[in-house]
Amino acid sequence: MLMRCQQTTGDPSEPVRVDSLKQRIRYVLEKEVFDAWYPRTVDTQFGGFLSDFDAEWKPDGPQNKMIVSQARQVWASSKAFSRYPLKTGYLDMARSGFEFLQFKMWDSVYGGFYNLVTRSGVPVPQGGTKDYQKQAYGNAFGIYGLSAFFAVSQDSQALELAQRCFLWLEAHSHDPRYGGYFQFITREGNSLTDGYAGTPAKDQNSSIHLLEAFTELYHVWPDSLLGARLQEMVVIIRDTLVGEKGYLTLFSHQDWTPLSYRDSALEVRQAHYYLDEVSFGHDIETAYLLREAEEALGHGITAKTENITKKMADHALEFGFDNDHGGLYDAGYYETKEGPLTLIKDTKNWWAQAEALNTLLIFAQEYPQDTHQYFPLFLKQWQYIDQYLIDHQHGGWYNYGLDKSPENFSRPKAHIWKSPYHTARALMNVSNRLDSMH
Repeated sequence: MLMRCQQTTGDPSEPVRVDSLKQRIRYVLEKEVFDAWYPRTVDTQFGGFLSDFDAEWKPDGPQNKMIVSQARQVWASSKAFSRYPLKTGYLDMARSGFEFLQFKMWDSVYGGFYNLVTRSGVPVPQGGTKDYQKQAYGNAFGIYGLSAFFAVSQDSQALELAQRCFLWLEAHSHDPRYGGYFQFITREGNSLTDGYAGTPAKDQNSSIHLLEAFTELYHVWPDSLLGARLQEMVVIIRDTLVGEKGYLTLFSHQDWTPLSYRDSALEVRQAHYYLDEVSFGHDIETAYLLREAEEALGHGITAKTENITKKMADHALEFGFDNDHGGLYDAGYYETKEGPLTLIKDTKNWWAQAEALNTLLIFAQEYPQDTHQYFPLFLKQWQYIDQYLIDHQHGGWYNYGLDKSPENFSRPKAHIWKSPYHTARALMNVSNRLDSMH
């Protein structure tokens, strides 16, 4: 594989650079990601993981616990144990997180994971008492974390809870008519088929992470219904949510009709950019997740998926990548269907940079002669992350790249929407791929 990358870069010093890069990424993964988060985030009083830390990693905030970040922490600590089995504590940390999901976040009356609980595990209603308390998105991550924990612990209770969660989604969130899943669900298990508070019933973010969760579960439980739903999500995302230009529709109505304000007046479009913008980070992440899902299904990556995922990544790189400094911008917008695309958010959030790094190396290996020159872009992306996103003094990553958002130097390192999931996964995948380059 290394020779393929040499052909891409044309740089005779590439073998030395790759070897040095391997060591650097291994160091950052272990010391500035996992060691930054663990064991300090473990809640030794109530179980699970603390949510809120300031810029210097001091606990600071309400410490409410959201299913998304709690389950991501279970996933990350499980993967850390798999990578560093001789390092003390990771399996116990993952188990603490699993037990918090099992005994505090799972609704023992109606099933499904609550979206948000207090630090001690008391459910926090989302809005009024009749509003949603559960989401397909959050329950997807419950499955994701439980599957990873089962893979390393072989604890049958973890697999059983993941299976129950999948079947709960099947009964209360899956749409038998149009396919896919409704995002918002009441505590009792009623899908809000018209959406919630102006947000449509279906969206790309919950869809891609259901895809991801089903992939993780399918590795440890190759059930036929699960496989059918995994394939269903591949088809919906690839063939419906990805438009002809190669980017994802963000929000959709029940029948998957896209939500769009593109034909509205300028001030209306601007007020609703967040509902139908181009999210470069989600596009480049989904290019990876679709390929991962098809590989898990066992039939290899189909030509259709290969072509569409490449189109997605190329669109993100062509319109959303900072070729001068590195880094993937947050969002663009097509004011008209024909274009051109306007950059509407030039900030660079942490998770999109991690996902771009991962996908760039995949494509560098798969398409070494491509005109996009993925491997040099991968190197530029890593240099950007190393310089502008990693806090080399305190560990962890800033929320946004300091080149565009210098105030993030003093912003919190962790909150309920920020865990080591994106960063750890990207660096583990990249490290493994670099190790295969010989």
